[in-house]
Amino acid sequence: MSGHFETYFPDSGSVDYADQSTNIDETTMAELRELAGRYPQPRSALLPMLHLVQSVDGRVSPRGIEVCAEVLGISTAEVSGVATFYTMYKRRPAGKHHVGVCTTSLCAVMGGDILLERAKQKLGIDENQTTPDGQISLERIECNAGCDYAPVMTVNWEYFDNMTPAKADELLDRLQADEEVVSTRGATITSWKEAERVLAGFPDGRADEGPSAGHASLRGLQIAKERGWSAPDKDTLPAPAEKEADQ
Repeated sequence: MSGHFETYFPDSGSVDYADQSTNIDETTMAELRELAGRYPQPRSALLPMLHLVQSVDGRVSPRGIEVCAEVLGISTAEVSGVATFYTMYKRRPAGKHHVGVCTTSLCAVMGGDILLERAKQKLGIDENQTTPDGQISLERIECNAGCDYAPVMTVNWEYFDNMTPAKADELLDRLQADEEVVSTRGATITSWKEAERVLAGFPDGRADEGPSAGHASLRGLQIAKERGWSAPDKDTLPAPAEKEADQ
């Protein structure tokens, strides 16, 4: 067969080792050790530890890779392999705010690609880039798991639902102006670094700020209640058929 696959993540395999700057200090080291101590197997803490590194350095820094390996007693190659596998870990400094635009499945059908192009033009950057003032980073997201509110965008992983080009323009303007922005179904927006610290496992006390689920997500439950539907009692279900004996 002819043809080739075009990736949307051309820089996904590289950490910028030319930039050796870091803000990791003894406080960060103590928190990394705390995270490692939360798990029966310390290396299970690697994902939250990388989020903590990002909350401090704004990216997965070379020093961040080194200290994670040191705390966990594994190689830097093992840490780097994980850090470069997931697109949620950034190889280069991210902006104060991380804006994601979903262009998968239903969001694409509902105009996700148009939103992404609009954001590129307004910000003057391409996806996986940051504005020159360091205020906003832009990313194409492969499914935000918000199909019932498509098309969706996120800011620092918080949802913005049923977006339109006009709504996107207003959102980006407010972010660039450092005005207060509140998620459609979540908390008041702080910053990407602060959100990364929460993902690392250090709550900011804002988990219950804003609705956890909206009307579209709860519509099925509402219909079931109106019609008296319920899940079948497990004791009334027929017994599963016996598996055929291996021949």
